[in-house]
Amino acid sequence: MATNGTNSTKDAGKVFLIWGGEGWVAGHLKELLQQQKEKVFTTTVRMENREAVMAELERVKPTHVLNCAGCTGRPNVDWCEDNKEQVIRSNVIGTLNLTDCCFLKNVHCTVFATGCIYAYDSKHPPGGEGYLEADPANFGGSYYSATKSKVEELMTTYSNCLILRLRMPVSDDLHPRSFVTKISKYDRVVNIPNSNTILHDLLPCAILLASAGDTGIYNFTNPGAISHNEVLALFKKHVRPDFEWKNFSEAEQSKILKAGRSNCELNSDKLAKRMKDFGIEVKDVHTAYDECFQRMKANGVK
Repeated sequence: MATNGTNSTKDAGKVFLIWGGEGWVAGHLKELLQQQKEKVFTTTVRMENREAVMAELERVKPTHVLNCAGCTGRPNVDWCEDNKEQVIRSNVIGTLNLTDCCFLKNVHCTVFATGCIYAYDSKHPPGGEGYLEADPANFGGSYYSATKSKVEELMTTYSNCLILRLRMPVSDDLHPRSFVTKISKYDRVVNIPNSNTILHDLLPCAILLASAGDTGIYNFTNPGAISHNEVLALFKKHVRPDFEWKNFSEAEQSKILKAGRSNCELNSDKLAKRMKDFGIEVKDVHTAYDECFQRMKANGVK
């Protein structure tokens, strides 16, 4: 059953319904929409349950669905290697079912997807050309990523669907799901540049894109790439001066993981160009991280 997150709205014709309503990203979106005085509901109805999904859409009558639901695995994507049926049920059947139901109801559907479907190669080396939205996926080293690339290809068929590719998302706190929290707790980390999504900067952009009815795929990351060591050095500078860490190689890392990990840079020029239409400049990943950690410090995060 959907729950209402606000009692007022600045646009009586616009109704947002957040799927996966108890999740981390969903919570941030709900808070943003409430701050904007939008009418927002959340739901935890299982995406793969077609009858329940259709009933929820009929009950709430949203104009926009924000799909934050899905299965990433706990404590990490290695879980997906041993639970493939559940991963398919949620990330493939469920995601497609919700998108299809929204299509039948003439509802715009924004899917918070992943950019972890690529890996550096000879054409896209670290520090080189980033992957574009139209580039075919080339990473299937984890079952999670393999299903995500397949379902994304199918979702592009739908004319009501906006797909936002997040990578290693980071919030302004030390939430357990935040990339910074994860790597700050590891005994050792690899040191590879990657695209990252700073939620403070980009989630408002998601609402703008959804409200405008944009469809298709966006690489939803701050421009550029940043290495693990660069992230942790900024964390040490602003948040935890006594923090120390150790590195190890990808080969060493692979010995303790059940599944491979995606490392890549996404080209976010399309997003940056579109945001200029709204008068917004998307900050590069180094600047975005520096400001994120400054906000953490100001808020007393340690």
